[in-house]
Amino acid sequence: MNGEKNQIDEIYKELVNRAVTAMKESYAPYSKCNVGAALLAKDGRIYTGCNVENASFSATCCAERTAFFKAVSEGCRDFDAVAVVGGYGGEVKEFFPPCGVCRQVMTEFCGSDFKIILTEGREIKVFLLAELMPLSFCVDKVLKGK
Repeated sequence: MNGEKNQIDEIYKELVNRAVTAMKESYAPYSKCNVGAALLAKDGRIYTGCNVENASFSATCCAERTAFFKAVSEGCRDFDAVAVVGGYGGEVKEFFPPCGVCRQVMTEFCGSDFKIILTEGREIKVFLLAELMPLSFCVDKVLKGK
């Protein structure tokens, strides 16, 4: 079991490293808040994304959604985990949990056991989607009347 835990820890570290690399591509001229994400598909592929701001703030896309939309546009729909990092001036100093819109997108494609990996640089914390999105609005609510 310990070998399995070490393998999982290494995967999480790799995702965090890929998210930090993606964060460097962030386009954040307004908030100066750079965010990166690395999404792990169940088949082992990793999709990265960064936040892309827009002067019309509602047109901004978060790093998590960028990674999800990239994966979906390439035919991937099964996911295991996402690492999210963020910070001002490109430095990861605190946890950057996904916003509500990103959590809703995660709910669309992932089960309650989907893992969300956060770091503040030294410490890695893993949360389940069910913990960060309790009582989620999902497809069964939309199709209930049909």
